[in-house]
Amino acid sequence: MLAIISDLHLTDGTSGPTLGTGAFEIFAEELRSLAYKASFRSDDHYQPVERIDLVLLGDVLDPIRSAQWLLHPEVRPWHDPQSPELVALVSRITGDILRYNEPSFAILRQLVHGGAITVPPADAHGQPVTSVPGEPVEVAIHYMVGNHDWFYHLPGSAYHEIRKSIAKAMGLVTRAESPFPHDPAESGTLLEIMRRHRVFARHGDIYDPINFEGNRNASSLGDAIVIELLSRFIGQVEQELGDEIPVSTLMGLRDLDSVRPLLLAPVWLDGLLERTCPQPEIRTQVKRIWDQLTDAFLALPMVRSRDTWSPVDLVDGLERALKFSKRLSLGAAGRILEWLSTWRGSRHDSYYPHALAEPDFRNRRAKYIIYGHTHTAEQIALDASYAEGYVLQQLYFNAGTWRRTLRQAVFAPQEHEFIPTEVMTYLAFYEGDERKGRPFETWSGTLGVSPPEAPLLRLDPKHADTVAGPNFLAPNLHVAYTADAAALSPGRIAPTRRKR
Repeated sequence: MLAIISDLHLTDGTSGPTLGTGAFEIFAEELRSLAYKASFRSDDHYQPVERIDLVLLGDVLDPIRSAQWLLHPEVRPWHDPQSPELVALVSRITGDILRYNEPSFAILRQLVHGGAITVPPADAHGQPVTSVPGEPVEVAIHYMVGNHDWFYHLPGSAYHEIRKSIAKAMGLVTRAESPFPHDPAESGTLLEIMRRHRVFARHGDIYDPINFEGNRNASSLGDAIVIELLSRFIGQVEQELGDEIPVSTLMGLRDLDSVRPLLLAPVWLDGLLERTCPQPEIRTQVKRIWDQLTDAFLALPMVRSRDTWSPVDLVDGLERALKFSKRLSLGAAGRILEWLSTWRGSRHDSYYPHALAEPDFRNRRAKYIIYGHTHTAEQIALDASYAEGYVLQQLYFNAGTWRRTLRQAVFAPQEHEFIPTEVMTYLAFYEGDERKGRPFETWSGTLGVSPPEAPLLRLDPKHADTVAGPNFLAPNLHVAYTADAAALSPGRIAPTRRKR
């Protein structure tokens, strides 16, 4: 049995929320259930599953999202990765991540060393014996890197020591004396496990030009966006505006790096300010701070070195996407997404077109192509081949994430409204006659987030024709759910939607 999870983004606690132990407890319980179900075979007999391979598909630890980078402006991921200063900072941040998340890692170690996964033994008739203690199932945890934990792919003895600390803390079987793999071909063990399960899995960052530039042993523009723009922004706002900015706005800013895709962060920020910050002058100042930090980011030598004369130049596109002064608010999100898709070479938000080009899909070695990175769980049918009575069904999966995500509402995109959810996804693939011959199962959980109390509440207008939303068959649907301002609790302001 093979299980895959991705994009946990565990941090050192210095920037934004991170996962609690509850997610790991849920996963451990679900893994026990999966192991028990996998022990039932195609012929209805019960035979305990012998081993579970758990693949962590990248961006599990997240040293990039640490505020510690701001304390050391002379050290950056795009500098020499073998410099003692960079190695020391990566080591320090990694150690803090491991300590901060120790209760969660203790659960992973229990899976490997503590016999946390057990299944009942089988009797002589091939049935489970539930009246006696269960038998432990071997669990092996493998680590693959993505774009936020790419440091662990670097060679050298200094990084070996960092990997050893990770392997010990998380109970990994992945060898620390070698770079953690980014491609499954970099690990013979991992490649053999995937091929036994007819799976090909990678993080998927190689299809994102902002977060991968052809070499996973080098930094990317995405690192600079996180460190020099997102991480700096909240502190700069607090420093310059202090008590002038509403608390609800400051609370909302904590979710800034949960926006997906990340380039919609200024669109989300525009909507947050409109909902929570009633003073126009404060909104203007916040946007000014954002644009100033964007200018500083764009002026970085590592960013300017990527500037070209191409009509689809990446740096020019980033400037138009990120700066408030470079774009009109109306329709900005759609234009950003269209530009980003064009740069990626696909008109789809999904990464499934890239799966169609994978050699293991083309030669039919893999039934299942799996990526992470996008934070959006997916299952898409790719192809069904028929030959001599045999059917080969090939599918694409995205392993989603284990964190909060903010997605833009589709009804009135010009209003820049986003809805947060806490999500958790895991995939399981079975070998041979495990799980009564079923080849796979996927699980995605979504936990709703209650909107915080805010001093400003915007209502939809009474007439649906004032809202530039999609043309529904029932045009009055939105009106039916409109509340009267009189129904609000005293003291709240209830403006209509903005007029352009």
